[in-house]
Amino acid sequence: MLNWDDFHEDDAPTAEQPSPAKAPAAAPAAEPEATAVKEAAGRYQAADSDRLARARASLEELDVAAGLEELEMGAARIDVDDKRMINARADLNQLVPFKYEWAWQKYLDGSANHWMPQEINMNADIALWKSSDGLTADERRIVERSLGYFSTADSLVANNLVLAVYRLITNPECRQYLLRQSFEEAIHTHAYQYCVESLGMDEGEVFNMYREVPSVSAKSAWSLKHTQSLARPDFHTGTPETDQELLRNLIAFYCVTEGIFFYCGFSQILSMGRRNKMTGVAEQFQYILRDESMHLNFGVDMINQIKIENPHLWTAEFQDEVTQMILEGTELEVAYARDTMPRGVLGMNAAIMEEYLHFICNRRLAQIGLKEQFPGAQNPFPWMSEIIDLRKEKNFFETRVTEYQVGGALSWD
Repeated sequence: MLNWDDFHEDDAPTAEQPSPAKAPAAAPAAEPEATAVKEAAGRYQAADSDRLARARASLEELDVAAGLEELEMGAARIDVDDKRMINARADLNQLVPFKYEWAWQKYLDGSANHWMPQEINMNADIALWKSSDGLTADERRIVERSLGYFSTADSLVANNLVLAVYRLITNPECRQYLLRQSFEEAIHTHAYQYCVESLGMDEGEVFNMYREVPSVSAKSAWSLKHTQSLARPDFHTGTPETDQELLRNLIAFYCVTEGIFFYCGFSQILSMGRRNKMTGVAEQFQYILRDESMHLNFGVDMINQIKIENPHLWTAEFQDEVTQMILEGTELEVAYARDTMPRGVLGMNAAIMEEYLHFICNRRLAQIGLKEQFPGAQNPFPWMSEIIDLRKEKNFFETRVTEYQVGGALSWD
């Protein structure tokens, strides 16, 4: 391969200095040079021979029998009934035959939904953000808080997936989707960084908000609490206690962190976009919400499948604990709503948001077979379900035409 670092302008022919004519054939090499070439070839052969000898010696020391035993050489082919969500004995390296077609379909749907932050035009947002009277102080607070929380939250989710969940889920098709989800979490973090950079915001202030703003810090700390034990290298499933710990983690991250903690910020930013403000940021959040709705549905399916395969884990005591955990998450999000909306803004206020979060809490509980805790709670933002359920539509700011293929949109019925 050509190394451009070794190429100098002085070496290139120019208009003023045409390429020299082809030089006449060189005279036969002198005898001393031929001898030097032969000696160099001998050294190369000696070195090559020495390397080969060492490679062969290393292979002779290799315990091939142990390696074959590890691979279960000659073992029977995978029976689909041997596949399980956790503690499976089936070979994790064999993707097919599928046992959970829904997991593979969600992987395909996620792949069809690919997008990148730079595709979105941020010019109108930049002009509005820099304008002295473009946004109210309350609207600016919402943008800053949202970017501050989400930039950390999606990193926490990605760390949990990569360091804990992927290792402990023992089904290949589910792992395939987890890899896709991890990549999407990286795109989301990229999107927040892109927004912060485009708007010229104080990066230190935004990205340290989870350490400095109590309502943001409380949610991040709650999520971290449910990651620490699973991320330990010595943590393994296989007992009722450790299996419940994994199930607790999945419920905390899918039903609370992604299923409740994101929804105040999503509705605030998307409400802003509906008013033709911060349209680029709103479009980024629109795509992120579409991804997150699929993450949530995948997580709920995974949780329910583990319950089916391990009914002994779903005790009355554990159900009560999980219900309390989801209520904790709801209260934290209500507190966040009060902090981000001390006054009415964008056609919403903290009281309306609290009802919305009670509605969301009921949905999360029902999705995993638990009793609703806020009977009669209604959805005050029906337009949110319209944004989630994007199949093929022109985005609402006419900036570009987008084609969506959504296989896992939430049903709000």
